[in-house]
Amino acid sequence: MATGRPALYEVLDDRFRTEKCAAGDLQLETLHVGSRWAEGPLYVPAWRQLIWSDIPNDRMLRWDEASGAVSVFRSPAGYSNGNTLDREGRLITCEQGNRQVTRTEHDGSVTVLADRYRGKRLNSPNDAAVKSDGSIWFSDPDFGITSDYEGHRAESEIGANNIYRIDPHTGAVRLAADGFGAPNGLVFSLDESELYVSDTRAGQIRAFEVRADGTLSDGKVFAETNGTGGGRFDNIRFDDQGHLWAAAMDDGVHCYAPDGTLLGRILVPNTVSNIRFGGPKNNRLFITANDTLYSLVMGVKAAPMTL
Repeated sequence: MATGRPALYEVLDDRFRTEKCAAGDLQLETLHVGSRWAEGPLYVPAWRQLIWSDIPNDRMLRWDEASGAVSVFRSPAGYSNGNTLDREGRLITCEQGNRQVTRTEHDGSVTVLADRYRGKRLNSPNDAAVKSDGSIWFSDPDFGITSDYEGHRAESEIGANNIYRIDPHTGAVRLAADGFGAPNGLVFSLDESELYVSDTRAGQIRAFEVRADGTLSDGKVFAETNGTGGGRFDNIRFDDQGHLWAAAMDDGVHCYAPDGTLLGRILVPNTVSNIRFGGPKNNRLFITANDTLYSLVMGVKAAPMTL
């Protein structure tokens, strides 16, 4: 029966239905409107809150799950972008404007984890992933230094856009992989044997084997667009069935099978920047898109390591 509502899901492969990727809510729920450009959503179970970055306004916001209230979490925020949690539940934030990766301690103080590589300032850290050994891996494109919109215009001291690893014991920053146009979202596979990285300018998601010495293989292309227009990739997340979900800007949210097949899309009316699973059952997908924070309860849930 027709509902008069726009379709939320576009099914491209029947597995999108049979594997419950298109099950759940039939429309997006709008949680907040009023960011200038929203990114970096992170659900914090202990707080029952969703933290996200409003980059050009140089602030971080929080949505309270119990009350629905939205308030400012931090301002100024170093033009923060991606956020995640470490193994002790501490907030890890990529600060584009300050060109550093920080950790918010349990007492609220902030510790700088990385701001340089071989004595040169980082470009503008974008997104981070924490491995079970406590190491923190982050992308460092130049988005925050190309203009004053999402940071501070400056020349790159490193001269490249790379992926780095912060050693959990020494704090040393090590190059993990290079050769990117603009590395953006990154996430470990369910068994942590691979690191998946979206390259926004190349229009690709690549899968890298994680070596024992903390470096990455040359990588292989997992998914690809033309790199221009609506299909550019931003951040990426795994669900517990091994599907890879990707924020694809004007092309909505993509869902890929483990073999790289595009199974379907969640159709979003605004340009999608980031996605994140959360909620009490980890089956609520939070979506930042332009000025808006959306969510929908789904038939799949987050992989344990990729909340």
